[in-house]
This record gives sequence, structure tokens and C-alpha cells, in this order.
Amino acid sequence: MALPFLGFGVGLRPKHYSEILDVYPAVDWFEIISENFMVPGGRPLFVLEKIRMHYPIALHGVSLSIGSTDPLNSDYLRQLSSLVRRFEPAWISDHLCWTGVGGHNLHDLLPLPYTEETADHVARRVRQVQEVLGRQILLENVSSYLRYRRSIMTEWEFLTLVTERADCGILLDVNNVFVNAFNHGFSAATYIDSLPLGRVHQFHIAGYSDKGAFLHDTHDHPVADAVWDLYAHAVRRFGAVSTLIEWDDHIPALTVLRAEADRARRICKGIHGDSTSRHHTALTLEADQRT
Repeated sequence: MALPFLGFGVGLRPKHYSEILDVYPAVDWFEIISENFMVPGGRPLFVLEKIRMHYPIALHGVSLSIGSTDPLNSDYLRQLSSLVRRFEPAWISDHLCWTGVGGHNLHDLLPLPYTEETADHVARRVRQVQEVLGRQILLENVSSYLRYRRSIMTEWEFLTLVTERADCGILLDVNNVFVNAFNHGFSAATYIDSLPLGRVHQFHIAGYSDKGAFLHDTHDHPVADAVWDLYAHAVRRFGAVSTLIEWDDHIPALTVLRAEADRARRICKGIHGDSTSRHHTALTLEADQRT
């Protein structure tokens, strides 16, 4: 996948529509929740038309349910294809999960068992989606609070296997890696160091809630210092990768989100200088490993 380096962006939220349209603030790019704009008309599409004239965007879905055993939703894919043609996003992403079965949507991003059978099932469906959309997609690792007895591999092995068999990319949620490492007792650094260098095309970073016995991926806090440290580790491994600040509840002023994005920028610049060459460091390392 040859995707552009967009820089350091934030999620587009209705709370900020008026401010963005009034002043067009210094934001590198916006991530758009696909389903919020898969509508025939209204203010959301009007706003997105205006924003797209000034900023790059990427589409991020929450309802593809790529791991479900239900057939792929053809109506959903048709609407998504129409949105893609209209707004020409830099890329499209969704989650490596399932959200429902038997026609019922559970409105949650549920983890999958890490098996060969599941990997084949998901990869086959990803290839079908990519054929419909006419382009490759990115899959995001999700937070989880349970494990399946039938799993035979680690989460990072499963993510790698699915994306290689589907020939798609990875949206690496660094916060989810940190949350899952705490919840399930593995090394977050090992997770990141084990992913293929050429597949990671976007980072998510966000805040979590500490529930004592477990961490909850709530997207309603500033990014924790430990997650910033893990982000720096990912930047050292994968190079300059487009980064997105996620904040979905108790959403603060846009200036707060911009400050978080600027912190990510400073971390990346501190590691790689002013270079924004797409995956320059990562691809150099990959070439070194092959020789």
C-alpha cells in the first residue's frame, strides 16, 4: 500500500463543526466516522463537503463486522462505496472484530478467537470488501476484556496473519495495545516489535480509564504518559506514520485535541527530525533485515 503521510490529526466531532467552519484551524487532517455520513443529506454532509475542501480525511468505520459469520452487508458496502467516491479519503479503516450475529447488532467491538480458521474467514471477507471498494483497507486492533479458550496464537500473530492473507494494512491503536497488555498480561513492546513493518499505515492514541483490576478503553481522558512512551516505541520501529488523537466522550475543546496532536508531532520529530518520508526508517530497517 502506498499511502500518504498526513501528519497528526484529530477525529471530526459535531461539537467542533462550527469552530472548524469559522476559522479552519491548524489541523493536519481529520478522521471521519463513516457511519455518521452514510446518510442521504443534512448538516453532516454539508459540513464534510466544506471540511474536505481544506483538509485531507480518512474514513473510519465501526459497523463492518468483518469477523461475523453473517453475510457481509451489501447495503452497507454500497453506501460506503458511495461515500468513498464522493469524498475521496486517503484511506478507509475498520476494526478486526465482530459487532453482531444473526442480524442483531450488539453495538460493541468484540474480539475474535485467534485461530487459523478465524484468520482464513476474516481474510476472505476482507478481500471481498476490498474488491467492492476497489482499494485496500486498514484493520484496527481492538481492546478486549476476555480471551477464548480455543485461541492458539497471540493477538499480534493473529493480526499479522489476517493482514498478510488479506493483503491489507494495519491501523495500530497504541492505546489498545497498552490496555490489552495490562488486561491479559503480555508485553506491549513485544506486540509492537512483532508486527510486520510494511503493514502499519496509521496510529491511534487515546486515553483509558483505570478500573483497578483492568483498564477500560474509554477515549475520554488525555493520553496517559505510559501510552505516550509506547507511542514513541512504535514511532522508532515504524517511522513517520499518520497519527490520530481519539477522544469520543467528555469531548474537550478543539484546542485540547490540537495540543495532544502537537505532542505526538514533537515526539515524532524528536525521533526522526523533520523527515516525513513515508515509513523511511521502517523500510530501511526492513531492507537491512532482508540483506
